[in-house]
Amino acid sequence: MKKIIFVILLICVGVVYANGTAPKPDAVAENADFIAGHTAVLAKDWQGAVTALNKAVKKSPENADIHNYLGYAYRHLGEMDLSFAHYTQALKINPNHRAVHEYIGEAYLKVGKLDKAMEHLARLEQICGTGCEDYQDLAKAIEAYKKK
Repeated sequence: MKKIIFVILLICVGVVYANGTAPKPDAVAENADFIAGHTAVLAKDWQGAVTALNKAVKKSPENADIHNYLGYAYRHLGEMDLSFAHYTQALKINPNHRAVHEYIGEAYLKVGKLDKAMEHLARLEQICGTGCEDYQDLAKAIEAYKKK
């Protein structure tokens, strides 16, 4: 049974890793709470993600991916102060983390700060150009915001 669960988790991580949003494999192997939190994010179980990821961050406080997913989950729960705190911490750890720039930009749109979202879009352009998925997703979110 453990082998089956492990294989399923590896497949999930492999699929997400292929589209550029997955955690580093070593982080997954070392932290079962991270796996549980990441799985909860994929299932849109935001409270479950927060619970597991808060345990994970205690074990690996310098893991930008954990802080990114915590920011993401808190944003979906509407807890914007906690969301921004974790995104900010993730960027302190890894200033070039593409997913964090995308997600914090989307969070700024949620609180009506278009200028801050634009700053992160510009940063994504520096990091990966206009063709990367993170840039394109944030650009689409900004365009949708402007149309409202």
